[in-house]
Amino acid sequence: MPGLLLGDPFPDFEAETTAGRMKLHQYLGDSWGILFSHPKDYTPVCTTELGRVARLSSEFSKRGVKLIALSIDSLEDHCGWSKDILAYNCEKSECCRLPFPIIADSKRELAVSLGMLDPDEKDKDGLPLTARCVFIIGPDKKLKLSLLYPATTGRSFSEILRVVDSLQLTAERRVATPAEWKPGDCVMVPPNMPEEDAAALFPAGVFTKELPSGKKYLRYTPDPHDLGESVDPGYSLIQPRQCTSIL
Repeated sequence: MPGLLLGDPFPDFEAETTAGRMKLHQYLGDSWGILFSHPKDYTPVCTTELGRVARLSSEFSKRGVKLIALSIDSLEDHCGWSKDILAYNCEKSECCRLPFPIIADSKRELAVSLGMLDPDEKDKDGLPLTARCVFIIGPDKKLKLSLLYPATTGRSFSEILRVVDSLQLTAERRVATPAEWKPGDCVMVPPNMPEEDAAALFPAGVFTKELPSGKKYLRYTPDPHDLGESVDPGYSLIQPRQCTSIL
């Protein structure tokens, strides 16, 4: 994404949305946020995507995440199309309101400034459409993750939920998450953490996979979220087996 890197402050802006005019930072408050764009209203892949986000909105809310969508269409189109999205989800409602606002960016000003345009997908006038972008913004208003999909590929918002779980866990605890990790799975001890520090920080145990190099950098420990503030005496009898099963 041109001009904006991970860890950079995410730009604040004011825009018209289906929930009224709002400023991004004010809307997010102290919450995590996800700004995601779609190419165009009344299109099939976009309908499935926003339908999926609407279904998962309560899961994002549980994680303290506020959602906001964007496309280059008008508020009128957003409102009319929202009824189709609700119908796609088999919801009957006279209200056009989805559980998250949609930004109207008909002049493409935000799309251009945030690097959202897809040069290979154009409207009837030959102007580029917005790509399928995902920007995850932390409570500190800094960019924590960015994804960019072409118009032809729909996103997995279940995967984005998984990413949020990882981002929130690793922001709170000195751990990393391995490939295909999901909440409750063992996490990884950072390679730059001394063994004595790891032993003190992770009382449920640290388990190391032996490698041909002899380097002890693949270290696992139970998910600290499951442990809470204190260690369940019976927990270490179960979780080490879960960790050692992947060693």
